[in-house]
Amino acid sequence: MKILLVEDEAALAGMLSKGLKEAGYEVSVAPDGLIGHDMAFKNQFDVLILDIMLPGMNGMQLCKELRRQQVDTPILMLTALGTTENIVAGLDSGADDYLVKPFQFAELEARLRTLARRKSLGNNNGQTDILQIGNLSLNTSTRSATLNSEPVNLTATEYRLLEFMLQNRGRVLSRMELLENVWGIDFNMSTNVVDVYVNYLRKKIDTNPAQKLIHTMIGMGYILKEDKK
Repeated sequence: MKILLVEDEAALAGMLSKGLKEAGYEVSVAPDGLIGHDMAFKNQFDVLILDIMLPGMNGMQLCKELRRQQVDTPILMLTALGTTENIVAGLDSGADDYLVKPFQFAELEARLRTLARRKSLGNNNGQTDILQIGNLSLNTSTRSATLNSEPVNLTATEYRLLEFMLQNRGRVLSRMELLENVWGIDFNMSTNVVDVYVNYLRKKIDTNPAQKLIHTMIGMGYILKEDKK
């Protein structure tokens, strides 16, 4: 696995690079956001690890710019800020995952494996797979959604959440199950990141009260189903 680590703290960058190389990864290091952008845009990597507080261009700006330029490499954000607001801000910038400092190296490796596996599963040899409920369709080949034949603009996290809910439509999904399957590894359960992203989806796909799709099951979680009212 080829990894680009964008980290300006030399000691941390050296430690992470050494550990990842010893674990069998091929690692390149960029000391700031501008160099990181140049390397990520011009080279093929399996995963990008971005610190948020970077000189030149911070991690969120870098992530947004790469996504704007159609770079779809999975991105893991590193930060010392672990509130729900900061997690959501990082994911909204286009990141696929978010790891709060300090962290255990084993957790970093687990998240990298999850991101690489997620990318591999996304490559389905060009076969079109359509998931549908009501007037909502999700094309897993193009990773695009339509509602009433109109495109729905989804972030990477919103896409994964909607895909998992469509794969399990008609079944109640707990917050823990959503965390484990959409984010790949347990987040701090004191955060309400699941509720935040469910609300994001609702604003995009539940635009017609008469065709409500996402339902809250109090004390249990959420279910994706057609409203029979």
